[in-house]
Amino acid sequence: MIDVNAHLHTPYSFSAFSDVKQALDMAASEGVKVVGINDFYSMDGYKDWKEGCAERALFPLFGIEFISLNAEDQAAGLRVNDPNNPGRTYISGKGLAYPVILSGEEARQLADVKAESNAQVERMCVKLNEHLKTVGEEFTLDFAKIAADLTRGSIRERHLAKALRLAVERIALAGVSDAQAKKASASELQAIADHYAKIFGQAAKSDVSNVAAIENEIRSRLLKAGGAAFVPEDPKAFLPMTTVQRIIEAAGGIPTYPFLADDAKGNFTDFEGDLQKAADTLKKRGFRSVEFITTRNTTAVLEQYAGYLEDEGFIVSFGSEHNTPAMEPIKLRTRDAADLSDKLKAINFRGACAIAAHQAGLDSIAAGEDLILKKIS
Repeated sequence: MIDVNAHLHTPYSFSAFSDVKQALDMAASEGVKVVGINDFYSMDGYKDWKEGCAERALFPLFGIEFISLNAEDQAAGLRVNDPNNPGRTYISGKGLAYPVILSGEEARQLADVKAESNAQVERMCVKLNEHLKTVGEEFTLDFAKIAADLTRGSIRERHLAKALRLAVERIALAGVSDAQAKKASASELQAIADHYAKIFGQAAKSDVSNVAAIENEIRSRLLKAGGAAFVPEDPKAFLPMTTVQRIIEAAGGIPTYPFLADDAKGNFTDFEGDLQKAADTLKKRGFRSVEFITTRNTTAVLEQYAGYLEDEGFIVSFGSEHNTPAMEPIKLRTRDAADLSDKLKAINFRGACAIAAHQAGLDSIAAGEDLILKKIS
């Protein structure tokens, strides 16, 4: 069965990958033949993705991701696929057109929400700099430089966490290169730890040499609610769900609902706990495609949910995201297994074929399968 990963973030939003090339090299080396780019608020990486896939005989899928708001669910206190914020709903678009066709009002709305998301991070940077001065650090962060050096136009709070980590290492190690920093001595690591103790107001819980862990701790301690640099998101950063669906459709794509399904404790959100009701509601809201990030779920739950939803007529696809600093395999696995079951691989491949057919203006899974097989052979 052909391996598919239909949801991968790149540096055009935030990613574990240094560039598109690294992501596609990893996919090729792991035998993943169908790969989907799926950045927040951005289609800017599509050209690199298409060309890189062609060089490696991979089949490209073109996606995008939004955070939307459903006022009805918010008023009802209903947690949808954000477990902490009622009404807030992540939505992906699958099978968008390339070359990009989005224009007019929808293009303006996408540009506006991306600009507001960037502005919110800039406001956080201002507060973070104020905090650094308050605790007696002798450096601050340059937002324009962060945007120029660490991003491809879409600026996330994770970029801010990365910039702070790099600044601490640069100050503590007095110009030591990144490669050398990875081999820092015990005294140098202690110097880094001393900075974090000052910035956090207590010792870091993470190993300061663990890049992903320390960036996640910076984010949770300083940038999230209760943190010194937290800035509440402006409502302008969240388009209504129906507006997001319209943008995706105008871009040639399929609005797709990302399921969380079971968390590490076996819990489900209010919206997803009753699978039949969730499926019925999604249909009423115009969704015919769903996706899962497989490492979140057990094999049993993923088979139950994905199988049921496919039987209900939804296109079902799987991905890994890679939108944190942690580098994980591109070949998919579940929370309790090192590989997908044959049933899950088959569902995922059928979903990829449906998306591929849609991208090409065709209307059958068989047509999409032919496209994929020709491209990867």
